[in-house]
Amino acid sequence: MLGIGIDWAEEFHDVAFGTPEKGVVEQFRISHGPDGVGALIDRALRLEPDPAEVRVVLETRHGLLVEALIDAGFTVLPVNPDLVARRRGPARKKDDAEDARICCLLALDRHAGLKALVPHGEFGGELRAIARDDERAARDQRRLLNRLRADLQTTYPAALTLAGADLGAPTVLRLLQRWPTQPELAQASRDDLISFARAGRHGWPDRFADQVAAALATPSLPTRDYLVRAKAAGIRLAAVQLLALHEARRGWEQRMAELLLGGRRTGRDHTVTDPDPGNAFPGGAIYLSMAGLGDRLAARVAGEIGEHIEQFTSPNGLQCYAGQAPVTRRSGKSDLVVARRLAHNRYLGDAVHQWAFCSLRQSGWAREFYDQKIAAGKSHHNALRALTWIFHGYGRGGLRLTGPKILIMGSVR
Repeated sequence: MLGIGIDWAEEFHDVAFGTPEKGVVEQFRISHGPDGVGALIDRALRLEPDPAEVRVVLETRHGLLVEALIDAGFTVLPVNPDLVARRRGPARKKDDAEDARICCLLALDRHAGLKALVPHGEFGGELRAIARDDERAARDQRRLLNRLRADLQTTYPAALTLAGADLGAPTVLRLLQRWPTQPELAQASRDDLISFARAGRHGWPDRFADQVAAALATPSLPTRDYLVRAKAAGIRLAAVQLLALHEARRGWEQRMAELLLGGRRTGRDHTVTDPDPGNAFPGGAIYLSMAGLGDRLAARVAGEIGEHIEQFTSPNGLQCYAGQAPVTRRSGKSDLVVARRLAHNRYLGDAVHQWAFCSLRQSGWAREFYDQKIAAGKSHHNALRALTWIFHGYGRGGLRLTGPKILIMGSVR
């Protein structure tokens, strides 16, 4: 058996080799590239011909380096950086070579207690990547909408009146892109507004023109001309960015549904006419059958868990991975229950927390459970965290399953 510890970086990686008999035997540095990584793999295979007996410990579970090590057949054991930091000594000073040595010792001493990385397949990897990008895009949308609303409040009150509660509507954003100031919109004729609405496939162009005229006629506090000129470019830029994010998220949502169901949804009922199970994520339809999971949220949950759900040998293991299993810390006679563990998959943890919230409107059982927790004095988020413990849902055929069993059984079907 050969233990390898790697302290990774963008341009180079510090590496430590070790054996159970001699401990750490050599340390060196490689470049982040095909030559450096290839030399590392060749050097390791000369010392240990069996790739499965090469155990690599490093502080990440993603990236081209990890994929190259997995393709070589090595057993990759990702660890939390805090585990390495606790072993640095009293000063805990960051040192790349020392961190590589500590990772190598972990590979030699604690490899049995570390969980080997099970890589995602083609569908799971694409689903996870798209779902994470979509989540980041959603945060960008909220940030840009808040900034746009603040600018419109000071320079363009008619746009807020016209938009109402849906400032992110594509028609409103296109209007801001074409007429980024209120004086420019006031100079547009009714025919211009009707032509604009028809070009954007608005259902009622005449009604839209009337709504714009009513918004412009609504009394508002006077705006500063210099602010109007200064904010015009920023308003147009925000509108363009939000429209691009909207189109990208629509495409991602469609692709996520294709990956989960094995085909493109068509028609008014958005059904898949000719699904191809062999070209879909395993158990994707079961995820979508659970109360509270739509295309986006189901993709986030399924993509983070991956195809190989059998890697979680118990329901508690999946709950710990999502950060939903409480942690009890004891010191002497005192007990402290930490509601959310620090080391967990935050993407999955946030997804199941949102899943619990969305299920309240679609599952009577979930609503009853949530109301009982609120009546017992729990806060909103505490009640949702208790609900995520259940991971409730309904599988195929009306069979009700609870806990991660629904996911485990779904992957076996």
